[in-house]
Amino acid sequence: MAKQANTLKANTFREDTQPEPQPELNTPVDEKKPRKARSPKAEKPAKPAKPKKEKKEKKPIDERKLKVLGLFFLLFGLYLLLAFTSYTQTWKVDFDYAHKVLNGFSFDHFANTETPENWVGKIGAIIGFFFISQLFGVASFLLILMLAAAGIKLLFDLPSLRLGPVFMYSFFGLIWIPIFLSVLFSGEDIFYGVYGFRVNLLLTDFLGYSGMIMLLAFTLFSLFILSFNIPFRWFKAKDLKVIEVTDAPPAIIESASVLSPEIEMEIAEPLVNSFVEIPEIPLELPKNDEEAKYGPKFQIPDPEHDYPPVFEMNPHLTANPEVEFIVEHPVDETVVDPESGNTPASDGHQGLDTKYDPTLDLPHYKFPPLDLLSDYGGDEINVNKDELEANKNRIVETLKNYSIKIQKIKATIGPTVTLYEIVPEAGVRISKIKNLEDDIALSLSALGIRIIAPIPGKGTIGIEVPNKNPETVSMRSLLSSEKFQKSTFELPLVLGKTISNETFIVDLAKMPHILMAGATGQGKSVGLNAIITSLIYKKHPSQIKFVMIDPKKVELSLFSKIVRHFLAKLPDSEEAIITDTKKVIRTLNSLNVEMDNRYDLLQDAQVRNIKEYNEKFISRKLNPGAGHHFMPYLILVVDEFADLIMTAGREIETPLTRLAQLARAVGIHLVIATQRPSVNIITGTIKANFPARIAFRVISKIDSRTILDSGGADQLVGRGDMLLLNGSDLTRLQCAFVDTPEIERLTEFIGSQRGFSDAYHLPEFNEEETEVSKEYDPDSRDELFLEAARLIVSNQQGSTSLLQRKLKLGYNRAGRIIDQLESAGIVGQFEGSKAREVKFKDLTSLEMHLREIGEVG
Repeated sequence: MAKQANTLKANTFREDTQPEPQPELNTPVDEKKPRKARSPKAEKPAKPAKPKKEKKEKKPIDERKLKVLGLFFLLFGLYLLLAFTSYTQTWKVDFDYAHKVLNGFSFDHFANTETPENWVGKIGAIIGFFFISQLFGVASFLLILMLAAAGIKLLFDLPSLRLGPVFMYSFFGLIWIPIFLSVLFSGEDIFYGVYGFRVNLLLTDFLGYSGMIMLLAFTLFSLFILSFNIPFRWFKAKDLKVIEVTDAPPAIIESASVLSPEIEMEIAEPLVNSFVEIPEIPLELPKNDEEAKYGPKFQIPDPEHDYPPVFEMNPHLTANPEVEFIVEHPVDETVVDPESGNTPASDGHQGLDTKYDPTLDLPHYKFPPLDLLSDYGGDEINVNKDELEANKNRIVETLKNYSIKIQKIKATIGPTVTLYEIVPEAGVRISKIKNLEDDIALSLSALGIRIIAPIPGKGTIGIEVPNKNPETVSMRSLLSSEKFQKSTFELPLVLGKTISNETFIVDLAKMPHILMAGATGQGKSVGLNAIITSLIYKKHPSQIKFVMIDPKKVELSLFSKIVRHFLAKLPDSEEAIITDTKKVIRTLNSLNVEMDNRYDLLQDAQVRNIKEYNEKFISRKLNPGAGHHFMPYLILVVDEFADLIMTAGREIETPLTRLAQLARAVGIHLVIATQRPSVNIITGTIKANFPARIAFRVISKIDSRTILDSGGADQLVGRGDMLLLNGSDLTRLQCAFVDTPEIERLTEFIGSQRGFSDAYHLPEFNEEETEVSKEYDPDSRDELFLEAARLIVSNQQGSTSLLQRKLKLGYNRAGRIIDQLESAGIVGQFEGSKAREVKFKDLTSLEMHLREIGEVG
């Protein structure tokens, strides 16, 4: 114990044993001496001659002006002192005089014979009235204190006088003292002024008398605590002795482990008898004279890298063998061989005693077999144990270089990436590991490192590392999985496989729309093909229809062979795959009309969504004679959305946004893809209605945040590697690969079968017919003109679909009647997908208008 105390005392109290200044690290001893000889430099005498240091010539304010200003502050403060002191004694006469002057100010008041009794005249009476009666009361004397302090500071140039505390306490007194005095001296305005009275009244109303007292006490004690740091210690321990350590250079204390053990000092007697117990400090003996003098060697980091300085390490150092390493092998999913061929033959009986079967409209349709798709051998993942062990060692070693210790690592192998789940030791901050993303990528020599800190739902940190030999996920293996074959989703989409090699399936009916983005060649078109293929293999042609828009004219053209089975188009359109921008606008507006018609049918059937409507229709509870029919799902697929926005802009965005907002309940879903995820293409209105988003690899983090509202898409490895944001869940998937020959075989198989007579017809929409007709002749009005006018005014809805349903008209005739109503001033102009404005609120005003224009007698 004595020896330890001697050593401690030697480290802290002896200044004559300070080591010489340490030279640069890793520098031989024999190179130090010539450097000391060259230390005095010849350039030092020339430094004072620099013109930049001569700052006396550029004084911002003359010292004489500051003294004059200080003298003014002192005299003005003396003037206020006389005015305030006199006002406190003669305030009744001064109050009357100042009140007359301020209420109707005129220079005549200064010229009349009436004079106040203030010691410094009329101005003093007005100043005293303003500050004492109207503002702060007797606390106004603190203004004199501030003026005096500022004047003394400027006039006598006293560096010890600090204006900051003086002004702070004075301002606090101006606010606090009037309120406090208003509580003590109720009715004496001379003490607290109008300010103290008003604030006291306000606080009393809101907090009550007790609450106001507590607030005043809190503010006062808070000022004392913040200013003087009151310890609030009610007793002091007398038995404990305080050991004072003299000032010593920190270099002596820090180098205690490298000082020579020969240093010995005597122990202080009070230290032995005190309650303070000094732990034993192990001293590391130096290995040689050089290390004893300068301490252990450091390894100087490479200046080209941002690594922090670390101790010299053995380059052949391996990972900590104590770290537990667990490898989770890929999941082996059950494969089901679906029966392909003809569907069971039906006898064609559809009486009222049986449920309606929509598939009987195409009874001999054969679902495509899985043999049409290629098998790329990605069902089983070959685990490379050496690669897993090497990646694990590099991760552990990299984290160890930054003093981050871990307890356990778990590797989950996927088709493209492997997830290493890390359990850090207690006390390790997550942000410290998150910031090492680039360093871990450098140590692993891999591209696309992504750190998930922490993994949602788990107490681990995930590091996704791409595999050196990624596996291709074939569409055939996903469609043959038991998970897909036994799926009960309305619109099942098999998108790919997760990191744990599980088939990932979502329901498009619940998503309800998908926004897809990614750079060119990263798998965006393949993702669209995977979505379409999933629905074709699961749904009958009578249950689902696709509306395909392809501005590039080559991506979706392969599906033109199934036009009579799965596609929908405008009645007058020759091609089902829409490539012209004008036809795109008509198609989107036509889908809006279809949506409105479906909502009308749902309203008549008293159901909320398409599923309930179809169930009711299949149960034969709806009359087809009233316009009811089985509703297939409509899937709008847009391959390149950015091109449409650049060419059409608002004409495209407005109907598309309306579909995204309202079309979910009636079975119309949108799948939009773009290779340019910028804010002028994917606007806030569009993003708000697309909670489900798919991001393939993008170029920058800005694009990733635009599509996903977070980073990560810029760290993907491409070739189908994608991130799916569904609500708040972000999942990394390897998209299923569907090659062009597979799509050709699939469409050829379906197209060779007997289909419907034509594609599914969308409602007609001709923008030219809905424009205002300037040459309308009242004599050529339609026979149902008056009935249509009264119908629209009664329903307050100027839409063509209303006339079609109520008057049982075709679209063209109903559109002409709407034009006639517009020219007659009954409805407003065409506003896109919105209903026209009805300009009359009741039938009485309508009849008066019809008489004025001569439509009725």
